[in-house]
Amino acid sequence: MTFGYGYGTVGSMKATQLVLWLCLLLCSIVDPPSASAFPNPLGFLGGDRGAAAPPARPASSVGPPFSFSGIVRAVKPAVVNISTTQTVRAPGAPGFGPGGPFDPQDPFFEFFRHFFPETPRSFTQRSLGSGVIIDADGYIVTNAHVVKDADKIVVKLNDKRGFEARRVGLDEKSDVALLKIAAPNDLAVAPLGDSDTLEVGDWVLAIGNPFGLAETVTAGIVSALGRVIGQGPYDNFIQTDASINPGNSGGPLIDTQGNVVGINAAIFSKSGGSIGIGFAIPIKMVKAVVEQLKTHGKVVRGWLGVAVQDITPELARSFGLKKVQGALVTDVTPESPADRGGLERGDIIVNFDGTDIDEAHQVPVLIAETKIGRTVALTILRRGEERTLRATVVEPPTRRAEAAGQEAARRWGLTVANISSEVARQLGLTSTNGVVVTDVDPEGPAGEAGLEAGDVITQVNRQPVRDVRDYRRAVGGAQNELLLLVQRQGQLFLIVLRRAE
Repeated sequence: MTFGYGYGTVGSMKATQLVLWLCLLLCSIVDPPSASAFPNPLGFLGGDRGAAAPPARPASSVGPPFSFSGIVRAVKPAVVNISTTQTVRAPGAPGFGPGGPFDPQDPFFEFFRHFFPETPRSFTQRSLGSGVIIDADGYIVTNAHVVKDADKIVVKLNDKRGFEARRVGLDEKSDVALLKIAAPNDLAVAPLGDSDTLEVGDWVLAIGNPFGLAETVTAGIVSALGRVIGQGPYDNFIQTDASINPGNSGGPLIDTQGNVVGINAAIFSKSGGSIGIGFAIPIKMVKAVVEQLKTHGKVVRGWLGVAVQDITPELARSFGLKKVQGALVTDVTPESPADRGGLERGDIIVNFDGTDIDEAHQVPVLIAETKIGRTVALTILRRGEERTLRATVVEPPTRRAEAAGQEAARRWGLTVANISSEVARQLGLTSTNGVVVTDVDPEGPAGEAGLEAGDVITQVNRQPVRDVRDYRRAVGGAQNELLLLVQRQGQLFLIVLRRAE
């Protein structure tokens, strides 16, 4: 009896503990308390008599708010729907050409085309996009590709009112356009933030009209910064996984403070729909473009005349760099600010006027954003030695000037290249100074004068030539005659090139 009683008493105690523990467990599932408020009851099932509280989350890992609705209510009235119409003219009357009943290979094609000549056709093309009001005077930012060829632009506000918009200006290189409507007194305006403060992992919202579905809001995070996607020379996109689809173009990217930090511009997709890879133009770049569009109707960017490329691990080892960073100078335009400032091919730009350079794409963006006429400091590495050079940013040469410069180098009928160490070895040269002739037009001045591929030019009009830059400078200043000092198979001789007046 004693054993049985004792067994029964102990069994009843354990059963009571088990019921109590199950009740507490059920309560924790229905309304989970904190870990510190739910100790292991009576030490049942072993372990500590109390569970420690979970460690506090670091400040940088703060999650999203319970709801984005407050941010959306504040910003959405400033987001607009943009519809455009464009008249497209296409040659040919219906029935002619591929796809029509009379293909060009059909024997009746010429007969019918003779008696029924082709007449131009036109049709109206419509497209949709988004935009955001940035000024109470009625200024609206969108993408250049949304309104580029539009004959008519209509802006529909959040409250369904519609206004015909005027295109103030657009900049295709940044894909930014500025519109203006006759502003009513109650326009909602979206505040512009600072895209430089964004970090990968920050929460953002995209608002726009994907597929014509007005006022659509999507949320995600900043997936990457400074993306180069091949859209132009000034790529510097914010990448986000907030869903962006056709029709979102031109709409705002919003941070958790309700500020516009980007203008949605592109998606990466093989299907035409969002796969979580979208791109937005940083609002810092947009502000600079908008300011010039307001004032001049166009954008004039800074220019130094330097081309750069990224530093690879192999190049870093070759140049003796401790880190894979900086921008390697691959070309310097003769007589450009970079040339006059002393920049040379092979230099590594590590700092541009106070901004450290990690990747090459930063350099053209920084130059473009610099005010015309401003002198900047360039910190470079040259043969392992750090130097500081100065160059004055100017307006880029016009296409006509660029074409003239290229023509000046081509009009003599030869092509030249720099002499590498390998080329010098193959030609038996003791120096890499000069330029090697790589191609000769037999009917041009060089061909008529007897110049040959493989010849090395060391002087032009008695001026030393060290590289292609020196050669182009000397040739560009010549008129109708060139005096060249040429080396061929170890022999030096002078040759005169004459160009017809």
